[in-house]
Amino acid sequence: MHLQCPVLLLSILELESTMDILSPDKQLILGVDTHLDIHVAVLINLIGQVVSHSEFPTTQEGYQELLRWCHSFGSLQKAGVEGTGTYGAGLYRFLAKQQIPVFEVNRPNRLKRRLQGKSDTIDAENAARATLAGEAKAIPKQQNGSVEALRFLIVTRRGAVKGKTQAINQVRALLVTAPDDVRKQYLQTSPHACIKACRSITSLGDTPLLEALALSLTLLANRWLSFTDELKKIDKRIKALTQKTASSLLEQYGVGPYVAATLLVTAGDNPERLKNEASFAALCGVSPKEASSGKTIRHRLNRGGSREANNALWTVSLIRMRSDPRTQQYVERRTAEGRSTKEIQRCLKRYIAREIFPVILRDLEGSAQY
Repeated sequence: MHLQCPVLLLSILELESTMDILSPDKQLILGVDTHLDIHVAVLINLIGQVVSHSEFPTTQEGYQELLRWCHSFGSLQKAGVEGTGTYGAGLYRFLAKQQIPVFEVNRPNRLKRRLQGKSDTIDAENAARATLAGEAKAIPKQQNGSVEALRFLIVTRRGAVKGKTQAINQVRALLVTAPDDVRKQYLQTSPHACIKACRSITSLGDTPLLEALALSLTLLANRWLSFTDELKKIDKRIKALTQKTASSLLEQYGVGPYVAATLLVTAGDNPERLKNEASFAALCGVSPKEASSGKTIRHRLNRGGSREANNALWTVSLIRMRSDPRTQQYVERRTAEGRSTKEIQRCLKRYIAREIFPVILRDLEGSAQY
């Protein structure tokens, strides 16, 4: 008689539904291999069985369709996404808004790829399995604040610097092979003097060779000046943003606006994703790697991490070695111990990363409150 009670029947159905959702084969892990136009997704359950796979367009409608597809098979627990800083950035932001934990997945090692083969579905399945096994533990950067704005500026600045260097190199290359009278008049040691002279060219002669040379030198000179103006605007904006976002970081000895911006971009808008200063040092490529064997105990150079951040720390260490009394005393002591300049500088970069990381955390926590 009790089973005929509507309230009791409803409670039993709800309990069965809850138990069904919590069963291991209904709890799902999503793996995604990201591309420019489509994302390939694979679902596996907690037992490790492949539930389904499909492709979705890289649009908001596609992301919503992917989420509905996941929920049609069970409860989505977490997701492993390749390239959360590039092709997978939009998907990461969408899943984060849905309160779904997302982890950055690196591509599988060469041996595993050689044994299993290579396809988008296989890559997506590997991403899901790496997330299930706990191998993918990296939390993606949020890319939604002032640090992301600095990244935009740094990317643009890097291109402008490269273009400016190419322009002056091309000017010099043309002048080196130019006729002697042109070379003597326009090839200057100073880049500014050389560009100024080339920009003032109106005509070098009536021959096709001299006409083409005059046009090329004038265009390259104007290109160099254009990149120079771009760099001034970008540097001005970087300085303003870093002063607003990381005033304490700029107060550190040897840290200028560009160095500060580079280190902030490396840490990301959510630096709390880094467990400690050792994680930050590894991200900058300044943490030494174990290379011991048998009775030999040694460390080797870390060639991983962000090379831009590594270069920024190298710049700070170089400035301190030249003008900071505390650093100069350290260099003298380590030199007396038989260390080379390169070895000393590697140690300094590690110490600087340890010193700067808590400052970055405080600055970004403060800027997030405004």
